[in-house]
Amino acid sequence: MARNTQVVADHNAPPITQILAKFVATHPGFAEGGWSAEVDHEAHRTFMNWLGCAVGAAHHEAADAALAAVAMLQPAEQATLAGRSEKVDMASAALINGITSHTFDFDDTHLKTIIHPAGPVASALLALAEQTGASGRALIDALVIGIDVSCRVGNAMYPDHYDRGWHITGSTGTLGAAAACARMLGLDAQQTAMALGIAASQPIGMREQFGTMTKPFHPGAAARAGLMSALLASKGFTASSKALEAPRGMMQTISTKNDWTEITSELGERFEISFNSYKPFACGIVIHPSIDACAQLRAQGVTPDQVQSIELKVHSLVLELTGKKEPADGLQAKFSVYHGCAAGLFFGHAAEDEFSDEVVNRPDMVALRRKVVATVDDSIDEASADVTALLHDGRRVHVFVEHAIGSLQNPMTDALLEGKFHGLSDSVLGAARTAEVIQACWKIGQAADLRGLTALLRP
Repeated sequence: MARNTQVVADHNAPPITQILAKFVATHPGFAEGGWSAEVDHEAHRTFMNWLGCAVGAAHHEAADAALAAVAMLQPAEQATLAGRSEKVDMASAALINGITSHTFDFDDTHLKTIIHPAGPVASALLALAEQTGASGRALIDALVIGIDVSCRVGNAMYPDHYDRGWHITGSTGTLGAAAACARMLGLDAQQTAMALGIAASQPIGMREQFGTMTKPFHPGAAARAGLMSALLASKGFTASSKALEAPRGMMQTISTKNDWTEITSELGERFEISFNSYKPFACGIVIHPSIDACAQLRAQGVTPDQVQSIELKVHSLVLELTGKKEPADGLQAKFSVYHGCAAGLFFGHAAEDEFSDEVVNRPDMVALRRKVVATVDDSIDEASADVTALLHDGRRVHVFVEHAIGSLQNPMTDALLEGKFHGLSDSVLGAARTAEVIQACWKIGQAADLRGLTALLRP
């Protein structure tokens, strides 16, 4: 039976796979002047934020379930699970640390693409580094490179790829993890091209899974797939040399938008990790301005019992992504701007505890959540929120947040990141051990190997 196989495709795309492979294999690291001290510091911030998130969720039911499944494979004790005493094989450690780093939805965000880049890349790298004895410097260099690959590919495809339903963290994270591990293994440009090619056949994650354990599975699976892609390439396994850009390659298959210049422009000069941001609130990034605004209402003296209604105006994307009015549990609440507003007003913050099943289903929280009336106003940027509290005494208290805390324009300081880490890790590792881990993270670029750090991560 004849089929119409005509495809609207770019048959003149630049050799993206080869361009990225050469960049990954040959770009000088920090010590050779490959990037600035500011970029390198951001890499340390990214790693520390990732690790805190992974430790914090180490004993979440999703982590328990994943480890139980992995244990059936009888894994070798090669690599550490952050915040747990067990050790597993490299690939399984990459999987589980990737899952825990994203379980609380508290990890880093590349705002241009809403990719959470560290989850896939750092999870793969720490497992590989522990097994191979790689230095902390090698890890940080590979982290910068791997995140650059995933975010540049994301830049080229966003928003079409995301709008089609792909979870862009998983789909591009596989490439970032493969690139980073190829860098750490010292693969040459040809081998690295093969690693990227193998990874290109493994894009992971659909947005339908948001609100379930499978959402954090995506960065974990991407970490595992990227690590395996690099290991396969290191042993001579082959792939298409144009697996990314070909008409039936990864990028043109999963997105109709492919702006190749987003990958090639200033490659090796501008680093996407510089545009990373860190969450003060444990939920979807588009909820943050609304939480910030409601926390500001609370700071101005507005209390839940005074509120008749909360008028919330946001960009349409906010309600598209986080419009759950009646979340049933903590995972669903992370995609409820209504719950976010209630948490901001009730507590003045919204860390993981404010997204527990218990808090989500408290009658006073449910009642306050139902007072939030959200309307779409696309004249408001998706990174902003307009909130007005109508009080029982007739007063109206208004707050407009243009840039929420944690944004590039209003970033979390190093001290705030340390406080966030303590909030996640103290109950798992203890405050004293957590302080040691934080200091080790700041100095990781100077570490001869990562085994001192990974020993601290095991309770």
